[in-house]
Amino acid sequence: MTTVPASVPVLRWAAQRARVAEDELTRRFPKWLRWLEGDAQPTLKQLEDFARLTHTAIGYFFLPQPPAMALPVPDFRTLRDEALREPSSALLDTLYLCQQRQDWFRDHARVNGLPALAFVGTATLQQQPDTVARRMREAMSLSAAERRELPTWTEALRQLIAKAEDAGVLVMASSIVGSNSHRKLDVGEFRGFALADDLAPLVFLNAADSKAAQMFTLAHELAHVWLGATGVSDSEVGRLPEQQTERWCNQVAAELLMPLQATREAYRPDEPVPQQIQRLAREFKVSTFVALRRLFDAGFLDQASLWQHYRDEQARLRGLDQGGSGGGDFYRTLGARTGKRFARAIVTSTLEGQTLFQDAFRMLGVRKSATFFEAARELGVMA
Repeated sequence: MTTVPASVPVLRWAAQRARVAEDELTRRFPKWLRWLEGDAQPTLKQLEDFARLTHTAIGYFFLPQPPAMALPVPDFRTLRDEALREPSSALLDTLYLCQQRQDWFRDHARVNGLPALAFVGTATLQQQPDTVARRMREAMSLSAAERRELPTWTEALRQLIAKAEDAGVLVMASSIVGSNSHRKLDVGEFRGFALADDLAPLVFLNAADSKAAQMFTLAHELAHVWLGATGVSDSEVGRLPEQQTERWCNQVAAELLMPLQATREAYRPDEPVPQQIQRLAREFKVSTFVALRRLFDAGFLDQASLWQHYRDEQARLRGLDQGGSGGGDFYRTLGARTGKRFARAIVTSTLEGQTLFQDAFRMLGVRKSATFFEAARELGVMA
């Protein structure tokens, strides 16, 4: 059987960027280890299968070295003492898809005379985070008191997404690439990103994260929108980001979700910290780490106590499954994955003949007309 001289460095690179486990590779390709040693070569059919598995263009395998694959937007993620890995194909493809959706919506907004959003890019790093958070609450009609009345984090996240979309921000949340349930997004790689634009600002949330973590990520990425700063983030309240932009966005997000004045009013001096942060997290619909940080910001904890309780809370939560299910009814999750604002706009445009069905199918992640029309009914676009 005829084999092809696939580049060993590119084979190794493709497997790594697609995050395919070694045992999966050896199961699918019994000679995988021999390929890497140069003792054997794949057939053309095997190479095509490998290219599909790793979402890699087949032409790359004939290059002597892997191509440089950089993020198409600024990267605000940082890891202390460790170089960031090259972005995975899952992250890159998600970014490309969201950029396509944003481009479509920007053109849609221009054609339909939608006004530019006045708040995009109005904040600066020199402004106080509490001042910006207050302006964000006003623009989105947010109320911490109202959120505290909601029963669950899921309801609180749903409300925050709806408020952001009502203000004009496209919010998309998914734990997979497009509609491909076999391509999972890794929270360890990124939690979200923002694509700033005055007509079509877009925020993407990695829905593999917990609902409480997604709340903070959404608030963090909205701060990016107010700042007018496009980029990929790893917004984790317990980490002290090295970049000034990320530190500032974390501060704005914390104040947006858990205002310092409200934190002081809710504080109970005699309540032990572990119980207190769980109560505050339930009240404000944030993570226990956000609650812990706000107790420190309010002056109720010193830095040594903060980090001791932070480590204790990490130990308590370690091993718990906080991630999203990634499943559920397709039509319900479609509105979350693409954002209802975007989905309704493109479905309406397609039904009116302004957008090609094939373009709508691609950006919505549907394959059949029946699925598209059912989605239109579920979104309230048609009866």
